[in-house]
Amino acid sequence: MYPSKPTAPEQSTNASAPFVKSAVTAVPAVNYTNQYNVNSHPSPFDAPSKGPLPWSSGLYDFWDDVPSCCMTAWLPCITFGRITEILDKGQRTCGVKEVVYGLLAQLACCGSLYSYPYRSRMRQQFALEESPCGDCMVHFCCEPCALCQEYRELQSRGFDMTLSWQQNVEHGTPGAMAATAPKIEGGMSR
Repeated sequence: MYPSKPTAPEQSTNASAPFVKSAVTAVPAVNYTNQYNVNSHPSPFDAPSKGPLPWSSGLYDFWDDVPSCCMTAWLPCITFGRITEILDKGQRTCGVKEVVYGLLAQLACCGSLYSYPYRSRMRQQFALEESPCGDCMVHFCCEPCALCQEYRELQSRGFDMTLSWQQNVEHGTPGAMAATAPKIEGGMSR
């Protein structure tokens, strides 16, 4: 049954075989490669394993999207509200975040203290690099540019920023569909 003298480990010549025989115990060792390619379509919310990715546009590329640049210049609370709704996946608080941000930005000149954590969250969700400096410094030194960059990043990932999270899901927007579970209709049937 077993050879009297141990030999080198025997390996199957078939490269696609999921088992490899161990020489000492003759118990098959499982090869844990994903042979069925279950996650062949990455989600925009999946973090890649090769390190941080660059942003889709630079911090000062706000002229690439003039309408959002103007909206952010005159009403940054709207831009901030749209960004937070997408990052919070529709967990709205009926405009409270926009009002709080607007009050902090206009009255206390410290809206960046309220908005920079959302940049950190966006970087974590999309595995983006921290550039050109820390999130707090980017928002403190250049708040409108940071909001525009975050807005453009979500647009480049397939979100329609003029729609709410729920409307993005209903319209089948690629960014929203990749972040939600599939709908199962009906019950058990034969």
